[in-house]
Amino acid sequence: MSLFEELKGLGVDVDGGLKRINGNEKLYTKLLGSFTKSINTYHVGADFDGTDYNETIEKAHAIKGVSGNLSITPVYEAYTKVVDLLRAGKPEEARPILEQVLPIQEEIIACIAKHSENG
Repeated sequence: MSLFEELKGLGVDVDGGLKRINGNEKLYTKLLGSFTKSINTYHVGADFDGTDYNETIEKAHAIKGVSGNLSITPVYEAYTKVVDLLRAGKPEEARPILEQVLPIQEEIIACIAKHSENG
């Protein structure tokens, strides 16, 4: 199964992402690598604590932006909710959303990594 087929199976809107960059599959594949790097750089775990969520909001917003640009829909939608809830001062409502998306996010990253090693 190809990278794009596997990503579609994980809920990624590959066609939408490709449309944003005029169908350039090579560029999209390269940008998927950038998504992986962004997740590593801006990692947000569900175990955040404290009363100042600004750093968590900034990291979640960065992931939201990268995933939105690439149409990585499940990640984008989850981080959109997380950012909104944290900005509204509702961290306890944001936590379960992160707990749900993190395994999906890891599957997407593993899929990208597997195909970058093979291709």
